[in-house]
Amino acid sequence: MPLSILQIRDIEKSFEDKKVLSGITFDLFSGEIIALLGPSGCGKSTLLAIIAGIENPDSGELYWQGSKINAVPPHRRGFGLMFQEDVLFPHMNVYDNVAFGLKMQKKDPEVIRSAVEETLELVGLQELKHRNVITLSGGEQQRVALARSIAPQPGLLMLDEPLSSLDRSLSERLLNEIRRILRELNQTAIYVTHDQEEAFSIADRVVLMNNGEIEQIGTPEAIYSSPASSFAANFLGLSNLIPGFALIEDGQTLIESALGRTHFSGDIQGPVTLLIRPDSAVLNGSNGFILNGTITDKTFQGNLCQVTISCRGVELKFIFLSNTEIPNIEEDIQFSINQNGIVPIIDPQSATR
Repeated sequence: MPLSILQIRDIEKSFEDKKVLSGITFDLFSGEIIALLGPSGCGKSTLLAIIAGIENPDSGELYWQGSKINAVPPHRRGFGLMFQEDVLFPHMNVYDNVAFGLKMQKKDPEVIRSAVEETLELVGLQELKHRNVITLSGGEQQRVALARSIAPQPGLLMLDEPLSSLDRSLSERLLNEIRRILRELNQTAIYVTHDQEEAFSIADRVVLMNNGEIEQIGTPEAIYSSPASSFAANFLGLSNLIPGFALIEDGQTLIESALGRTHFSGDIQGPVTLLIRPDSAVLNGSNGFILNGTITDKTFQGNLCQVTISCRGVELKFIFLSNTEIPNIEEDIQFSINQNGIVPIIDPQSATR
């Protein structure tokens, strides 16, 4: 069983009259990578600053390896930080930037040399160690920033939107590098991002935040397969959300919605939001939940094609492989939805309808 190395308990934070964090509670385990995921302004960077010691919580406790650290200053927590635009020292070369934290710790020169060399090799920058950092590309500078953060071997590494200033292809490549490096080091880390693909790619668990509260915690697979709320589903790009009502009839659970009645294997009753997964439709299918509709849009996306089907006044978006034979726009079609692709969500939004 992994060791719970960081405990966050009931963290509250306000700026003036605005509540920024409310009741934040979760554990981080040794060697685990957690992603704080959510839209801008949800409180994830403020939470990171509180963990780092840059901000103080209004209430709540932080424990590191069993000891309360609320009053411990940032430089004594032994944590590493990497920010979106982690400013490097322009008057230093790559080697000296990476060595900076170790020198601040007054390490032996030979220990510093060995640690810097190993870290530069790990991030693939050993051949650039004498280069001035201002001559490097954006991706190379971010690798220097990562190397500078991990060279002192922090107990916890925190990364705050480290790739958001890079273009998509470069950020994807660097994300793979960061993931490889963190896994190789067995580095405990917290990764802040607003991009769910980043979060799902790098994290063992995701803490999904909304309006200063935790919306859902779980593995990427669990959160995607079973979003806990309409917000979670929408944020993950699952837009097929339909108001519904669950009832039990003759011992069976039925869900009524604009699409009609469908069976559900669980035991629920009352207002729900019905999530229809975008990969759950089969064109001309004869099994599952069978519907008729009209193609209203098709968008080519490389090896995939997004198709919008209007059905009983509801616009549903589905994803198919691009080699699938799809009727033309405005043509009618029969399709079926796999029962596993129908997920009822019970949350305050559906309960107030």
